[in-house]
Amino acid sequence: MADILKSTPVREQDPAERARNFEEVCYGYNQEEAMDEATRCLNCKNARCIQGCPVSINIPGFVMKVKDGDIKGAYDVISESSALPAVCGRVCPQESQCEAKCVRGIKGDAVSIGKLERFVADYALKNNINPKTPENKNGHKVAVIGSGPAGLTCAGDLAKMGYEVTVFEALHELGGVLVYGIPEFRLPKQKVVQKEIDKVKSLGVKFETNVVIGKSTTIDQLMEEEGFEAVFIGSGAGLPMFMGIPGETANGVFSANEYLTRSNLMKAFDDSYDTPISAGKKVAVVGGGNVAMDAARTALRLGAEVHVVYRRSEEELPARVEEVHHAKEEGIIFDLLTNPTEILVDDKGWVKGMSCIRMELGEPDASGRRRPVEIPGSEFEIELDTVIMSLGTSPNPLIASTTTGLETNRRKCIVADEENGATSKALVYAGGDAVTGAATVILAMGAGRAGAKGIDEALSGK
Repeated sequence: MADILKSTPVREQDPAERARNFEEVCYGYNQEEAMDEATRCLNCKNARCIQGCPVSINIPGFVMKVKDGDIKGAYDVISESSALPAVCGRVCPQESQCEAKCVRGIKGDAVSIGKLERFVADYALKNNINPKTPENKNGHKVAVIGSGPAGLTCAGDLAKMGYEVTVFEALHELGGVLVYGIPEFRLPKQKVVQKEIDKVKSLGVKFETNVVIGKSTTIDQLMEEEGFEAVFIGSGAGLPMFMGIPGETANGVFSANEYLTRSNLMKAFDDSYDTPISAGKKVAVVGGGNVAMDAARTALRLGAEVHVVYRRSEEELPARVEEVHHAKEEGIIFDLLTNPTEILVDDKGWVKGMSCIRMELGEPDASGRRRPVEIPGSEFEIELDTVIMSLGTSPNPLIASTTTGLETNRRKCIVADEENGATSKALVYAGGDAVTGAATVILAMGAGRAGAKGIDEALSGK
């Protein structure tokens, strides 16, 4: 029986072992552990945890089913709201969302909602339990652009309502950021992502790969020539940002986006693939978010000594606490309150090091975080052969620039209504990173749900 104040611990791969392989770090709960953890839920009538979930899963509803040992029933409850529970159970920042609102967490540990969701979803994957398919089609055709979390969620929700949905994906593999952005050791591709996509396919959703909207065809053509009555844009934010410092165009400088795509989609982590990637002996990752941790932990597994270079202190790191903890356990070095000023290049055009300056924290800026200020005379150099810039991403302007009447803001993000995803163009909806800039998987999924609701209201005349 669980200690009511303490959450049931989850088993993990040993740090020294996992730093050398790409297998999943966290093993998740078995049924006994999951049922044990579920007994800690207070089944609150006015459940604050649901308010903290961007897709509004009935959390006490599914947790009570786990407590009773009805795992299929728990999956049915989750799948009413979430198209990708095995993904969310692994990569959602539950600690700042549902678990942050958990009443049990006021005294002691919050209920491990994320680990319970993962257990239920993995049980459904193992036992081929699929979401309920719609009984009738309603005759309406909708196009979804992008097969990442926003697009998959929107497509799944619309299919459940009886819409005929086609998803257009620019790359040769489905999954968007789930496939190219998040490493194998955090989110297994075949065992989890592919199977979750198969569940969306089981609802009758069609997928077309290698279709670049804005090049292969346009949104206007989809609507005017191919008979799609509405379009949802979930194309993500794949355009990397750089610092603009000298030496940034040298060989051996990557954006985190490119580095992770080479490793994930081109299988650089697998010795049987001959993928061109600069594994590096000594690597600096510039940035402090989850993507920076992913890039750093990937470089480590490819054999490098890795430094995370971040201009603020540990308290300001935007990455999840769990990700930072795992990175430190694996031996990644954190150079905090440090800012690069130049990338040093050898006579053959390759990275040989980086000039940096020490920082201290001054007054809070507009974001509420204390602004980093340079300490005069504190310049120093680090010897390196690879630099990975992880400073965020913005949407590719291709779709907006080839779609008449689609409004974007100064950051090139599509302007869309938060409630229903509506854009400035009639019957075109958008959500996820294409609207917000780089954010979390679950927020993109919430936007996909909102877009599906907006499309349904427009086409069904509700």
